[in-house]
Amino acid sequence: MKKLAVVSLSLALSVAVGSSLLAHPHFNKTVTAKLPSGAEVTIAYNTTPANELRAKEVKVGAFVTPRRPTLKLSTDMKSGTATIPAGEYTIGVIKNSESDWTMALYPGQVARGAEPDASKLIRLDSMYQASSGTADHMLIDITPGHGKFEGKPVLTLHFGSMLLAGALD
Repeated sequence: MKKLAVVSLSLALSVAVGSSLLAHPHFNKTVTAKLPSGAEVTIAYNTTPANELRAKEVKVGAFVTPRRPTLKLSTDMKSGTATIPAGEYTIGVIKNSESDWTMALYPGQVARGAEPDASKLIRLDSMYQASSGTADHMLIDITPGHGKFEGKPVLTLHFGSMLLAGALD
């Protein structure tokens, strides 16, 4: 009888833990694009739920990087007047106001909990939209631009209803 109780308890815990893992998985994603210029761009990140309440808590002027996604460039690129040397960067965003954000890159990787040196941030020529459908989990991609970014590759970060695009030339 005691053995049956232990087995039943073990089985119940296994099912509970297993279903919680299946209900909300996180996984690593890598997106690589070969641009018409010949440059290769690779994005690597871990999925995270799009919690817009957390975004509201960010202080104006702060650089945040949800789960520290990275961007690797095979060649130098530009974004507006900024030059982005070939290499690896941490992708993040800077909160300009309650209704505006800028995409930014930080050279190398930012350690968890570390405050990056703001003077090293590379601000991308960005467009922010607060109503582009909903991404339940953060999505990062490289896509062809539209509007003022027509004809340019664009780094996009979609988080909840927020969509941020940063041009790469």
